[in-house]
Amino acid sequence: MTVNGTVATLGDRVDPDEDRVTVDGVTVNLDPNVRYYALHKPPGVVTTMHDPQGRPDIRGFLPDEGPRVFPVGRLDRDSEGLLLLTNDGEMGNRLLHPRYAIEKEYLAEVEGAPTDRQIARIRRGVELEDGPARPTSVRVVASSGPRGAVRLTMTEGRKREVRRLLAEVGLPVARLVRLRVGPVKLGNLAPGALRELTPEEIRSLARATDM
Repeated sequence: MTVNGTVATLGDRVDPDEDRVTVDGVTVNLDPNVRYYALHKPPGVVTTMHDPQGRPDIRGFLPDEGPRVFPVGRLDRDSEGLLLLTNDGEMGNRLLHPRYAIEKEYLAEVEGAPTDRQIARIRRGVELEDGPARPTSVRVVASSGPRGAVRLTMTEGRKREVRRLLAEVGLPVARLVRLRVGPVKLGNLAPGALRELTPEEIRSLARATDM
């Protein structure tokens, strides 16, 4: 760890407003009120703090006390899985900026068994009404019976992009789960559960966004 470029020693004191602290080369946010959370958003919940239509929102899953946080991006109401929340505005903006191409990994249960031809078409990219969509990776993880499953990674976050992409090749989505955002994984976090990110996860996000 360094403080203003100098290796820290036991007993050093820092001023959060004046000093710059780095750990493993990554600048640490010293604001005691900053928070970083991972939420497993259940299906049927809208990604907003208040819904004018009265639908279930994410407020009920957040702490009653403490600094207010905001979702980083969105998951559509029917989808579930990992949602990051923070009040670190710089981090949130960078995670969403196309420049940093933060990966988002999904597991999609689809109607029908995916074929080699459909997967090849996805790999080439599919033209949607708002531009081309192309995952950085895609693979079939189940292909038997009335439903199959596809695991794919995107770096964009357009509205319902994964659902529209798969529907375009004849694979309507029955269930969509986001498994990962950058280095942060959903893991075994239960639907509706919230946890704080670990210091290593926060540093990994900072490295991924050049902070």
